[in-house]
Amino acid sequence: MGIHVIAEFFGVEPWKISRVDTLRELIDKIVLESGLKPITSSYHQFEPQGVSGFYLLRESHFSIHTWPEFRYAAVDVFSCGVEETAFKAVELLKKDLKPKKIVKKIIRRGPVGKVKDDDSS
Repeated sequence: MGIHVIAEFFGVEPWKISRVDTLRELIDKIVLESGLKPITSSYHQFEPQGVSGFYLLRESHFSIHTWPEFRYAAVDVFSCGVEETAFKAVELLKKDLKPKKIVKKIIRRGPVGKVKDDDSS
């Protein structure tokens, strides 16, 4: 039924993930370049820093939650469309945010789904 990629980005430069305006521009670009099909998006700016962003997609959702003070971002991409779009979105985000380490879990959703841990740095 779909692929669900849960990724933790460690060691991200705080200025890249602190403010909505910076992160929204980046995520909008990644959603489109990856081939995901956005319906709508919503963001929240935490004070003094940190962002939660969510995209409702035709094929499911994309979310990001950031803790700049810990140089950390939690990313969630679920696609019941073409699997490659979810993987591409995470790879594009990795390219732009340049984390020191990424830990991923890949879940194949549906009646025959399974979880695969993918620790990559």
